[in-house]
Amino acid sequence: MKSGTRLTSLDLNLLLSLDALLQERNVTRAAARLGLSQPAVSAALGRLRRHFGDELLHRVGNRYELTPLATQLAERAGAALAGVERVFAAVPDFDPATSEREFTLVMSDYATVVLGQAVSAVLAERAPGVRLRLEQPTVAAVDHAAETLRTVDGMVLPHGYLSDLPCVDLYEDAWVCIVAAGNPAVGERLTMENLERLPWVFVYHRPTAYTPADRQLAWLGTEPRVRIVVDSFSAVPPMVAGSDRIALLQARLARRLAKALDIRVLPCPFDVAPLVEAMWWHPMYHHDAAHRWLRGLLCEAAATLEPQLG
Repeated sequence: MKSGTRLTSLDLNLLLSLDALLQERNVTRAAARLGLSQPAVSAALGRLRRHFGDELLHRVGNRYELTPLATQLAERAGAALAGVERVFAAVPDFDPATSEREFTLVMSDYATVVLGQAVSAVLAERAPGVRLRLEQPTVAAVDHAAETLRTVDGMVLPHGYLSDLPCVDLYEDAWVCIVAAGNPAVGERLTMENLERLPWVFVYHRPTAYTPADRQLAWLGTEPRVRIVVDSFSAVPPMVAGSDRIALLQARLARRLAKALDIRVLPCPFDVAPLVEAMWWHPMYHHDAAHRWLRGLLCEAAATLEPQLG
């Protein structure tokens, strides 16, 4: 049986109820969220239970919890609803001056600090009614990028993480090392011995979550003494300041934070390839008018950044 044939027997309005019920875990709150009566949402829950052959919500004491199947459905329902909304939001032409559309980009705190101000300035000038939602990347979102990109407008990530997806390069950045200004173990220049002896601050540091510079360090046969792992780039400098620790960081971010946190920015003592930040999107949005405009907006904003001196 074809999927379209199966869908004809379903009321797709149930998707709205399913998402609200799984998010709120309460019929009354789900009804308020949907602007419906409690009996209407209770009836929808009954239909959903019959369809899935599962309770979905089961009472534990004075609250409801999700069943194992409902836990699986919670993320899928949100993604499916976002996909439906995108289908019906599509237009043959896009006028940024009058649009009130919301765009969602997945981008790190580093990219937000470096590019965010330029993007918001162009957005305010060209599309005052457009909203921009920025979400932090997660390991799961990057590992399953093709699926993630079905429900967002793009991901801003450097080359080295994704492949076989369309992208446009935005800007380049250099990798640098940062140490506390008063670190007595470091002279005018860093040495490979410093990298081996000093304790490190890393971002991520998992088999499938790493920075390209960290990977290059491993290829050189250097095993950093990792002492602190954080999940954002902006958290790295405070963990280095006032300590004997060392870290790799993007030059644009490091130089913005150096003076405020009393850290030194030094060239890496090994030849590290530059970071090339890009916007990635799902192929199904390639010819979408709004997406083409968004990609152009990011390229225009990136072109206003000051040249990177290394």
